[in-house]
Amino acid sequence: MNIDSKYNPKAIEDKWYEYWMKNDFFSSKPDEREAYTIVIPPPNVTGVLHMGHMLNNTIQDVLIRRARMLGFNACWVPGTDHASIATESKVVNLLREKGISKQDIGREKFLEHAFEWKDKYGGIILEQLKRLGASCDWDRTRFTMEPKLSDAVIKSFIELNKKGYIYKDWKIVNWDPKAQTTLSNEEVIRKDVQSKLYHINYKLVDSDEYITIATTRPETIMGDAAICVHPKDERYTHLHGKKVIVPMVNREVPIIVDDYIDLEFGTGMLKVTPAHDTNDYEIGVRNNLEIIDTFNDDGTISEAAGIFVGEDRFVVRKKVAQLLKEEGLLIKEEEITNNVGYSERNPDTVVEPKLSLQWYVKMDEIVKPALEHVMNDDIQFYPSKYKNTYKHWLDNIREWPISRQLWWGQ
Repeated sequence: MNIDSKYNPKAIEDKWYEYWMKNDFFSSKPDEREAYTIVIPPPNVTGVLHMGHMLNNTIQDVLIRRARMLGFNACWVPGTDHASIATESKVVNLLREKGISKQDIGREKFLEHAFEWKDKYGGIILEQLKRLGASCDWDRTRFTMEPKLSDAVIKSFIELNKKGYIYKDWKIVNWDPKAQTTLSNEEVIRKDVQSKLYHINYKLVDSDEYITIATTRPETIMGDAAICVHPKDERYTHLHGKKVIVPMVNREVPIIVDDYIDLEFGTGMLKVTPAHDTNDYEIGVRNNLEIIDTFNDDGTISEAAGIFVGEDRFVVRKKVAQLLKEEGLLIKEEEITNNVGYSERNPDTVVEPKLSLQWYVKMDEIVKPALEHVMNDDIQFYPSKYKNTYKHWLDNIREWPISRQLWWGQ
């Protein structure tokens, strides 16, 4: 019998894994034993596994193997996830390299390419898990776009909608104009960039007086619904209740008061564009302002703007500045460092806060059982300080937008 002078992990691992698979050690059939099941949080088919997946799956494997040794009927269900937004981006880029446009080939042909991608990278991921020694029941391998799984999502959606937990509403979302989808806050990458702060004059109605507004986004002026000042700002008390004319579109809008205003930023006045900023939207709701959506989903200017229709938002930013300068309304341009959100999916794309009709999960009732378990110490946290962290998160949880998962995924 020959024994290698040095330990060769590949040979040993391959030998034993083949033995385990040949003897069907990881399969699970229902019987009289108590069940112990883990459904793998399915890794995305956007590429290969990374160190985070390694840690996650190692922990699961330890738990499953321990359960087997304790006599449980242990079942570890493997699978992969479509991750459709990220996968779409990968497939679109791959097709672009081949000179193929997603729009030109249509939905069905594009899905064929997407599933080819899934078959390639989904297979790589599963093989990587096997090389790790993962003791999954491979006969139970699933994919989240399978008809049965997709049907289960639809069934759950309908049931939750009937119970009032899922509803549809217009809200401000993080919008990726390139992918044309909503993004979670975690998918928005904040960057400090050099920007310009434009100081612009707005004429008071029935007066020769002007007020000066500072904005980094003059391309949104066409959507202005009001000018807002702080109720305690003595500089502008005389303006309360008056109106101004929005430059270029000549629309009359009110001057309102709201304590959201930062007295120190710019001129202490804020142009309120409810369709294109989360805080502006909240101000608009509180003051019953008109909502004018001046952007199309692809980041071009919409018909509602009245001017520059169909042109790119950043091209229009420069054109608006030039037009205001010609009209004598652009007082100055100030160089500043501005914090701007970029899409994690498309790193060169600036995320647009946009009013959009989306599906949401109503969270206030859903979180109550979890809160009760925490307060009753039914759930133990290690370290214990994270009990307060978890409670704080649940107390302040916001409505969960699920359109991204449903629209793209199912």
